[in-house]
Amino acid sequence: MKQRRISQPSALYSYNRSESFAEPLNRMPMPAKSLIEQDAELMSRVASGDQTACRVLAGAHLDSIYRMAFRILGDTGHAEDIAQEAFLRLWKAAGGWEAKAQVKTWLHRVTHNLCIDRLRKENRYSTSEVPDIEDPSKGPWTAREDQQMKDQITHALQELPPRQRIAVTLVHLEECGNKEAAEIMQISIEALESLLSRGRRKLRALLGPARELLGREAG
Repeated sequence: MKQRRISQPSALYSYNRSESFAEPLNRMPMPAKSLIEQDAELMSRVASGDQTACRVLAGAHLDSIYRMAFRILGDTGHAEDIAQEAFLRLWKAAGGWEAKAQVKTWLHRVTHNLCIDRLRKENRYSTSEVPDIEDPSKGPWTAREDQQMKDQITHALQELPPRQRIAVTLVHLEECGNKEAAEIMQISIEALESLLSRGRRKLRALLGPARELLGREAG
């Protein structure tokens, strides 16, 4: 996979913060900062025009966002466009960023919405999917670190309805928790679990011998 480049927000911000904060002496040890707090600090630096902070965020999240878009859309060019747009929106949001969510979650939500817009433009998205018999298994899917198998899964994902494809991508490939994935998709956890169940079943049928990647189930 070729290395992707993301536009830095130097043209978006024309000011720099010059404040310096003296460290108090005999300071008591502070608890470790949460990921949300760490991301808020990075976004504050982005807002002040800090290019290093931009590179840190792009290095941490760009590949993940590109992979998510590619698995949903199945097109490298569209995936690159979506990743670029998602990060441009992140840079623009830096000035008003609030420590309420991780950058990862924010980017996934934006990428999800951008992908849905793209699918709708291509008439490839519908919220009405054919119902399926509910899968009783709630076991986790433990995908192996085998690139060939991942390629097969990525190809098979394109055969799923869009909402099932997105749910499987978020939970099983991007390693989002069910609660986080449901928030990104703006659906209930129960609805997410239903999408995952149907998506896993269809992937097992499509993958054939590789279906153990989806977890062993009765039958």
